[in-house]
Amino acid sequence: MLGLACVAQLHGESVRVLTPPVGKLYHGFYWGGAGTNEHDPTEHDVTPEDVARYEQAVDKQTAWIYFSNNWFESRKFPTALCAWIRDLKKVPFVRLMLRSDVDQKHAEKFFTLQKIIAGEFDADLHAWARDAKTFGSPILIEWGTEPNGDWFSWNGKWNGGAGEGPRRYIAAYRHIVDLMRAEGADNLQWVWHVNWLDEPEKKWNRFENYFPGDNYCDWVALSAYGPTTPTTPDGTESFAFKMREAYPRLMKIAVGKPIIIAELGCDLHNRHVDAAGWAKSALEDLFSNRWPGIVGFCWWNEGWQNDDRKKHDTDMIILHDVDLTRVFRDELERHAAKIQETATISR
Repeated sequence: MLGLACVAQLHGESVRVLTPPVGKLYHGFYWGGAGTNEHDPTEHDVTPEDVARYEQAVDKQTAWIYFSNNWFESRKFPTALCAWIRDLKKVPFVRLMLRSDVDQKHAEKFFTLQKIIAGEFDADLHAWARDAKTFGSPILIEWGTEPNGDWFSWNGKWNGGAGEGPRRYIAAYRHIVDLMRAEGADNLQWVWHVNWLDEPEKKWNRFENYFPGDNYCDWVALSAYGPTTPTTPDGTESFAFKMREAYPRLMKIAVGKPIIIAELGCDLHNRHVDAAGWAKSALEDLFSNRWPGIVGFCWWNEGWQNDDRKKHDTDMIILHDVDLTRVFRDELERHAAKIQETATISR
């Protein structure tokens, strides 16, 4: 086993993030910042200082840094960002986002599934893969995040509907993975990431229908949020409730695949749910080993505007709430023996 800094030059060899020892969990980090009139979170504006402040607050190290690579901003491999993450001895976890903007609930304007399948972006994907291969160190990567949620443009609703939509998604997913593997970017570890709830709740939109196949994902991931805005009455169920719904299905479709809770979160000011209490229960359940297939988790640490009224802004940033910060610090300390702070890497 090697430290991340030691594997940087192992080009041509497959370097992988191993699952943590049995009974332990990885603790990931996502930082999107706060949305304001002057600033929209880019989903990649994390800095080393953000990581340091978070880890100091919760008194534990994180194994990966999670961020988006939005193609409406750049189609290039994010070398600089991945490099400083590696310098911190952490793993880059990239959301490969072929999309025209961050707006939701609409069909894709440019990076459509049909264009991906037809190879219209192959030159960019080849270049991305070559740069990833040159980077050399292990990278967790996902494309087509939460396909069973109609907020993203790769959901079946926007791509031919029932039947045709999920088939197009799978074809596009496989096209991207096949292309990057053909470039020899074997340090890319593919994560298939779904939402705990199928939205819309239609048989054709069940996440099982979007599964690309065992050979096309190394790990699987789940999003499981509490309420995501101050006013919404939805999503108030406990984390355990969401897992009772999604975990057996995920275990059945992706047999033997490690599972991470890639997105976990709850708005700090929702009138129906106390975020600190929701998070405390979620962390206790995660560390209880109720779901032995789970190997890691990551809080979605971001705030954004929902309309022109500031009191309606979403805020999930742990450091913005004393009680939530204390919950994380206390739970991570109480279960310190169950946390694998540094990713284990294999050749």
